[in-house]
Amino acid sequence: MKPGQRFERKFAILPANLDLAYSFLRQICRPDSIYPADRVTSLYFDTADLDQYQKTGSGEFMKNKVRIRWYGSDLKKDTSEVPVYLEIKQREGFASSKQRRKFIASKNLLETGRLLEGILDKTTISQTLASLGYFTEKSLRPVILISYRRYRYSEIQTGVRVSFDRDIRATVVAADLGRHSGEVRLENGVIEVKGPSIDLPVTLRRLRFLDIDWSRFSKYGNCMDAYFAQTEDIY
Repeated sequence: MKPGQRFERKFAILPANLDLAYSFLRQICRPDSIYPADRVTSLYFDTADLDQYQKTGSGEFMKNKVRIRWYGSDLKKDTSEVPVYLEIKQREGFASSKQRRKFIASKNLLETGRLLEGILDKTTISQTLASLGYFTEKSLRPVILISYRRYRYSEIQTGVRVSFDRDIRATVVAADLGRHSGEVRLENGVIEVKGPSIDLPVTLRRLRFLDIDWSRFSKYGNCMDAYFAQTEDIY
């Protein structure tokens, strides 16, 4: 595994099992000491032909995601500006790595009607991604806004990081993708386990009682699928 990479296992949780999964994790994991729970919001970027979405759908071995992320706890602070993070996540099979840079942005730029502006200017985005070793021949543009409630944990015996995401919502901001502009929601949740080994800690192997197995669950891919399904229903 390359330096900076980690193994990532994902488990999609059926709607009927969300509360059960939450209770289970609270029994075998410690809540994160700094950020035990928060609402995470990300503006995802892609090319005009949705290159990364197509790769996600086809299950390609190597995939990249570019996004700008911010947190609900920061939005609640009585300031006109908020920290945002430009991130590049690169994935090779089960192994993934994430790099990011922090910026300060006006809260006004995070309003849905202004997200087409990209929050950060194109030059800053391209230069920052280049400094992180990511280059693309195709121009990137904002595509979809995705938010969810995240609960962060560490597994008691090994310290492996575990997160549980639910209440996943999305709004497409790229105007050329269709006439449907409403919010879409994913009923499923997802547990993510991130650590130095592909093997799960013994306690987490008990996740099988939820009748689940690892999956290639992608919030970006699944939210885009849900959006296009709703758009087709309109016509």
